[in-house]
Amino acid sequence: MAERYREMVSTPAVLEAQQHYFGKARVPAPAGQDDRLTREEAVFITTRDSFYMASVTETGWPYLQHRGGPPGFLKVLSPSELAFADFRGNRQMLSTGNVSVNDRVSLFLMDYPNKERLKIMGHARVLDAREHPDLVEKVAPPGTAAITERVFVIQVVSFDWNCPQYITPRYTAEEVEAAVAPMRARLAELEAQLASQPKVKS
Repeated sequence: MAERYREMVSTPAVLEAQQHYFGKARVPAPAGQDDRLTREEAVFITTRDSFYMASVTETGWPYLQHRGGPPGFLKVLSPSELAFADFRGNRQMLSTGNVSVNDRVSLFLMDYPNKERLKIMGHARVLDAREHPDLVEKVAPPGTAAITERVFVIQVVSFDWNCPQYITPRYTAEEVEAAVAPMRARLAELEAQLASQPKVKS
């Protein structure tokens, strides 16, 4: 766990819970500054086709939303900044409204086949796509500029890689197809060889 992340989540209540259950609390040293994404995080982020984003309502309730798109739709603009295009949808505007009051967000990115997960905390702002056409062109996946209504820009504060324990591997239809494609090809080859053999008369 990155030191900045540990510092952010180790609240007095968390430390008290650690003390109660384990007999000691892990008090983090002051981190001093925000963490910057490395190449490892950037590669992981740009190969995801979905993530979950949590924001907080004005009444203090957490709100969790799934975001999906082609791999790489969550853009790494710099080691400290992410962005993604927000498409035309159901018009609820929940995340957009939440962020306008409390800009804190948490992203949860999963790689189920490799049992990896990355958590990112940051401050988000929402930009009207009509007022930022250059940014839309930069972050919107091909063919989606016309349906992009907003752009979320997230200033990264810290991140944390979780352990793989208890992550059940899951695969997309495309990943399954890629895995079985060699077997399909081999089966077709064997069937062709079998069909070309002369038939034995009984």
